[in-house]
Amino acid sequence: MELGRAGLAWAAALLLAALGAQAAAAGDFDPYRILGVGRSSSQADIKKAYKRLAREWHPDKNKDPGAEDKFIQISKAYEILSNEEKRANFDRYGDAGESQGYSPHQHRQFHHFHEGFYFDESFFHFPFNSERRDTSDEKYLLHFSHYINEIVPDSFKKPYLIKITSDWCFSCIHIEPVWKEVAQELEALGAGIGVVHAGYERRLAHHLGAHSTPSLLGLINGKITFFHNAVVRENLRQFMENLLPGNLIEKITDKNYVRFLSNWKKENKPHVLLFDHMPVVPLLYKLTAFAYRDYLSFGYVYVGLRGTEELSRQYNINVYTPTMMVFKEHIDRPADVVQAREMKKQLIDDFLSQNKFLTVARLTSQRLFQELCPVKKSHRQRKHCVVLLTGEGDKFAAAYDAFLTFAVANTKDTLKFVHIYNDRQPEFADTLLMDEEKYKGKSSVVILERRNNAGKVVYKALEEAWQGSKEDNFILLDLLDQLRTDPSLLSLETVLADLNDELAPMFLIRWLYSMLDYISDCWDSLFHSNWREMMPLLSLLFSALFILFGTVIVQAFSDSSDTRDSPPSEKEENAAKTEKNDATFGKESNRMPKKGFVEVTELTDINYNSNLVRLRPGHMNVVLILSNSTKTMLLQKFALEVYTFTGSSSLHFSFLSLDKHREWLEYLLEFAQDAAPIPNQYDKHFLERDYTGYVLALNGHKKYFCLFKPHRSGDEGGTLALCEEYNSLVPVEARGKSSCSPGSRSIKNKLHKLSFWMERLLEGSLQRFYIPSWPALD
Repeated sequence: MELGRAGLAWAAALLLAALGAQAAAAGDFDPYRILGVGRSSSQADIKKAYKRLAREWHPDKNKDPGAEDKFIQISKAYEILSNEEKRANFDRYGDAGESQGYSPHQHRQFHHFHEGFYFDESFFHFPFNSERRDTSDEKYLLHFSHYINEIVPDSFKKPYLIKITSDWCFSCIHIEPVWKEVAQELEALGAGIGVVHAGYERRLAHHLGAHSTPSLLGLINGKITFFHNAVVRENLRQFMENLLPGNLIEKITDKNYVRFLSNWKKENKPHVLLFDHMPVVPLLYKLTAFAYRDYLSFGYVYVGLRGTEELSRQYNINVYTPTMMVFKEHIDRPADVVQAREMKKQLIDDFLSQNKFLTVARLTSQRLFQELCPVKKSHRQRKHCVVLLTGEGDKFAAAYDAFLTFAVANTKDTLKFVHIYNDRQPEFADTLLMDEEKYKGKSSVVILERRNNAGKVVYKALEEAWQGSKEDNFILLDLLDQLRTDPSLLSLETVLADLNDELAPMFLIRWLYSMLDYISDCWDSLFHSNWREMMPLLSLLFSALFILFGTVIVQAFSDSSDTRDSPPSEKEENAAKTEKNDATFGKESNRMPKKGFVEVTELTDINYNSNLVRLRPGHMNVVLILSNSTKTMLLQKFALEVYTFTGSSSLHFSFLSLDKHREWLEYLLEFAQDAAPIPNQYDKHFLERDYTGYVLALNGHKKYFCLFKPHRSGDEGGTLALCEEYNSLVPVEARGKSSCSPGSRSIKNKLHKLSFWMERLLEGSLQRFYIPSWPALD
């Protein structure tokens, strides 16, 4: 008994000591002290202190061993003090209301076990703590900002293999040896490696879609793909190869090597051939092709294959040693060669980085122009571009060949030789060639230096067209020699617009590729995603099916009930038609006339503000343009056309005298894209242009108008009918003498089909012409 009591007492003392250590660790956590602010500090001061400390202690910038722990403390402290409720709880009780009292020491010594109990891991000697694991993962650890700002953009140059891990993860320990071996191997080949600790970086783990540990995923071109097979070396290598596009490398034989190398002009890229005795393209070469795909085209020659003997013999290939060749403008001889028994990534990168461009590359995009002709950073780093402005076809071939020969003989680090097609980049060529007629149909050479990224350049063009003669070579060589000692020789200055991207795929092709990627993602998610990821898609699918089948079922029951009813009699049909007409009339009653006349007011200086400028939102003023001679006839026709629309309270009707306010109308019509050309004030026909019959629908609040231009064709049977309608509505004593005379029909016919235009106005389908502000009427 005494021994049992002693054991219980010892266990209780041990538990109290552990709880006391935990409480002491929690009590040591003071967010005010960590951020260096007072208890009365404002949120602005707290935020300012947090930003300063976060920049100072961020693990990516601070190499101190305790930087990560300090950064976690700073983040936890800011999380408490930036939340008013948590801050109030800490001020009252010394606790934020949840387990916020985190400290690195506590994390190292105790791990959460069940509810509120912590045990010293060193007591049990379990190898679950991250400190006891292999520390090789530390250099691969990713943070959220690092992933978004650096890893995702870098995934367009190389694929990444990322592992999601956590503490107390048995499976993570199980795959550790395989992961370590594959990570070292793939990193040496040029792939990227990343590790995310789900305990510290929950936000990043959730962003990646990893809901369990361990998880392995690949990242390429910003797209995430999960690994779903057994974690063995062969499967991981194959997963990395499957991430890469399948068209990176072309298999080359004696039959297609000439066609492959001759594509340099079309693709505007050097072409690379790798000769090796491996039947399968090495992963190192695939990763290299992906990294340089924007600059180079790659081909692979399996020297042990029948059908490559001529190729190996022509270029004198050693079949026992891997060989890499770069071909530029000449396909009969390589521009550069490298051989090595073991091709290493560093060797390949050094070799390809020096051969990324053709000897005389064609400027096909702004990005290429910026890389070939960089902006001058200092006087010692001056780089000049010698540009041949030429055309396509055999007519310009001799001039181009002579320029290429000159470039090969005079290549230097401070000089770049490029060419451009005038018809594909006309704006660029026109800016540099001041005398276009002099160089029309000929090639010309311009030496330029970029001064800033906004397009500013200084340049000098050869006085005569480039023919490629010896004299032209001497003149250009002499000019380049003078330029080395006298930079002021480039006396002209201009601003170049951005180049067109000649090799960009068409919009339809880009859209098709995007659709294929989306379908591929959906297909992959359908078979491999867990239920949590599939819930939004399944919810959307079942909702659509429910709506579809619900509509079909309701329609089926409705049709069956209609067929069961007996056919209606003729009397009932007439009654139904009457009810339908009444219903239609009721729908349109809000637009039916409420008065027996049309109220049209003249738009003058007095009522201009109230009828237009300060018109209530949603209201429009329909204005008829007329003159003193056409006033009576156009107003009569206007009233007949718009009479059915006077029931709308949001429409107002006015007329404007062309004799008084022609300048105001001319100013408005300048904003109408399809309006008739507006003459200048010196045009002798300025006052003769006839705008009578124009109708403007003005929205004063939103500052736009819609335009009706007069109908100038024949009567088409419409004017006579309208005259008869007008005579039936208007008493004889109130009619004008020439209201429907033949002379007035041509004037009234200007407003033919105005009612249809009014219908489109109410539908909102008319083109709108916006103006910055309403001009003064005077």
